[in-house]
Amino acid sequence: MNPSNSSHQELPQYPESLWLSTTNLPSFPRLAEDIETDVAIVGAGITGITTAYLLAKAGKDVVLIEAGQILNGTTGHTTAKVTAQHGLIYHELMSHFGEEKARLYYEANREAIEFIRDIIGGEEDKFGLKLEDAHIYAQQDNKYLSKLEDEIKAYEKLGIPGEWLDSLPLPIPTLGAIKMPGQYQFHPIQYLKHLLEQFQKLGGRIYESTTMDEKAETDGPITLLTKRGGHRVTCNHAVSASHFPFIDGKGLFFTRLHVERSYAIAVKPETAYPGGMFLSVDEPSRSLRSASYNGEELVIVGGENHPTGRSICTHQHYENLEVFAGNLLGASAIPFRWSTQDLITLDKVPYIGPITSHQDRIFVATGFRKWGMTTGTLAANIICDQILEKDNRYADVFSPSRFKADPSVKTFIVQNAMVAKDFVAGKVEMSHADISELKAGEGAVVRHNGQRAGAYKDDKGNLHLVDTTCTHLGCEVEWNEGERSWDCPCHGSRYRYTGEVIEGPAIEPLKQLDPES
Repeated sequence: MNPSNSSHQELPQYPESLWLSTTNLPSFPRLAEDIETDVAIVGAGITGITTAYLLAKAGKDVVLIEAGQILNGTTGHTTAKVTAQHGLIYHELMSHFGEEKARLYYEANREAIEFIRDIIGGEEDKFGLKLEDAHIYAQQDNKYLSKLEDEIKAYEKLGIPGEWLDSLPLPIPTLGAIKMPGQYQFHPIQYLKHLLEQFQKLGGRIYESTTMDEKAETDGPITLLTKRGGHRVTCNHAVSASHFPFIDGKGLFFTRLHVERSYAIAVKPETAYPGGMFLSVDEPSRSLRSASYNGEELVIVGGENHPTGRSICTHQHYENLEVFAGNLLGASAIPFRWSTQDLITLDKVPYIGPITSHQDRIFVATGFRKWGMTTGTLAANIICDQILEKDNRYADVFSPSRFKADPSVKTFIVQNAMVAKDFVAGKVEMSHADISELKAGEGAVVRHNGQRAGAYKDDKGNLHLVDTTCTHLGCEVEWNEGERSWDCPCHGSRYRYTGEVIEGPAIEPLKQLDPES
């Protein structure tokens, strides 16, 4: 489609996830007393809910605790591709881990796909489960064509089903593509609502709006403490399924993870979508899949990745996706837009298992690199087996205690250098907006009483001021225009314009300042 003829639709004023808007989720109470349980799981996304369901099914007494509302984190803002095709990964895994572990990575994700399909059974329509081929493709960069050629060779060596394509069934300039047949897409929140209901039927307890302290007592039974009220959760095992680990346990996860933000819009196409799931391997990143909404087909267009807190105009990312969608398929309407952030490990393989080699009763699952539908599911299965003292052949591949000098050391140095740079830059920057020039709906870093502060003027003209020092490790947050939030570039903490925590690792809000002082 000629860009000059592509239709232009206004983006929704506020971000809203298609999945969350089409599911009525139950609400649960805040934990307001001391409790005991076999297993305490912190974080109610796909990993936490699936782990809770599996352990309750195995006869364990399980408590599921969520700092905010269930499923309102990354899981509620995914593109929900259920696939073992995770971009360019298998050639890299072979290079760094060897054939055996690269093959196990594929097989673990393949088993996760089968697990989800088995849970859904014959109710595909209810959960939006649809069999689709997945594709990765190189757009116009020969460097990425070469990487794609290495990837198909890895498929062949590992026995992964794949087919080389010279073109796509979409009007996208393509140097080459790899099709992985037999993958799926689905409605993640409908699926996980079903698992929650099954968990409750098995006697599971669920608490929302309950932030846990980062400290834990581990001599004897594990004791976790709530941040509000100091209520004690005593358990035999604890699972951190909270995106960024709510407890570090000397695992130094804040030095071994970096955070990337990505964006999605759901468009009503003017031309027919051919089906399939697509992902570019070069920049700018582009992701495509279909979804059903009110009996009509929408196309979810995603991409525009960048490190959290390091983008000047976040709304521009939505606009870039809007232009791409309009040029590709036309867009007669854009009913939804949303964004999310994902944690990425040093070697791109998630950390799943005991939090350290010396602490085998606290478990962590993090670093899913945008592929949490399968990796979050396999994490639940691995951790469940470990708590039940069963062997799991995938455990070593994903162990948080692993360390590979190549590429980990280089990545570790680069990531921490970036964190240090962001820390220093936030402290010494000289450019600040004038509070008096802020319009309704605008936010910016300003000077207030000689100090750096974050200002936002709401739609009624009320001014909200916060201290911009992140409560995690002291970096300075930046304004996210597209989401109307304060985002930390160091470790990805996010705050509402009023200062409350949206996403960790921070657990304390930004300090509110008095505009009149």
